[in-house]
Amino acid sequence: MATLRIALRNVHRIFNTSAVSGRTTTVFRLLYRSKQRGFLELDLVLGKWVEEHIHSMDENGIKALVKVLDLENPDLWKWLTGQEQPPEAVTVNPVFSAVQQRVLKNLNNHSSPETRATPGQPWVRGWDDIKKGRDSPITGNQ
Repeated sequence: MATLRIALRNVHRIFNTSAVSGRTTTVFRLLYRSKQRGFLELDLVLGKWVEEHIHSMDENGIKALVKVLDLENPDLWKWLTGQEQPPEAVTVNPVFSAVQQRVLKNLNNHSSPETRATPGQPWVRGWDDIKKGRDSPITGNQ
């Protein structure tokens, strides 16, 4: 019930802070797209960032946001977390740069170095990596 109340309050705030009806629809759609990507980590990271910044964006910022939202989830996550180097077209996007700065800052502040992949390498550790004994699975997170 509390979650529904919070969601309704957020929708009410969105509709009341956007003056133009067309902009309200655009803001609502972009918020939805950023929070409902189907990739939990990106739902949280992008959704929070968009919610905080969308009301101060101009038309060029909205266009840059749409380009970021059009990217594929696995690629976007690897680029944001520094596992892979993003293409030049993505690197120059101001929205991508701002989100990536926040993600990398949070990773540096809240994760221990031994749990992180080396820069440029994918994160391949699994929940069972510490069980390398006789009864552990041969491969994967089984």
